[in-house]
Amino acid sequence: MTETETEAALRTLARNVRTARARAGLSLDELGRRAGVSKGALVGLEKAQGNPNFATLVRLADTLGVSVSALLEGPADGRVRVVSADAVMPLWAGEQGGEARLMLTTTGPSPVEVWRWRLEPGDEYPSHPHQAGVVETVSVTEGSMTLVVDGAEHSVAAGQTATFDGDAAHSYRGTGDATCHLIMTVQLPPGS
Repeated sequence: MTETETEAALRTLARNVRTARARAGLSLDELGRRAGVSKGALVGLEKAQGNPNFATLVRLADTLGVSVSALLEGPADGRVRVVSADAVMPLWAGEQGGEARLMLTTTGPSPVEVWRWRLEPGDEYPSHPHQAGVVETVSVTEGSMTLVVDGAEHSVAAGQTATFDGDAAHSYRGTGDATCHLIMTVQLPPGS
């Protein structure tokens, strides 16, 4: 992304956070307390300053009852959206070179986030529990990974799909000798 694209993305994020916070009727102090984010960071975020990390965006989205992409996307144009992976900046980068990109979120009564992940062997992303009603699905297209839900490990290899309730602690770990590619969906509860 160029500097201008980054600035535009920060302005969109700032506008969307302000709008969602106002719709939820939360003050900066209350949103910060509920999401575990400092008031100073929120003030900066709503002024399109700073560089919030992925965990912060997830906590804000969960607290505001919206999807992460609802905080990041501008207004939709047209009936069909086609999104190219190289046009979406990674929201997570692993220590071994993996990454996660939020491709889009569907509209409707139960929105679904669609993610593209690449996990290198040894990469691990631990996720905090989401709000009740969130369901995650992981479909591995290449390589293998370990899905950990509530401390139990589950191997998921190319051609396999796993699903689980996202309100439990969970993590994704790249395993084996090759890169793991996967598509993850996050189905949000109605009204999100």
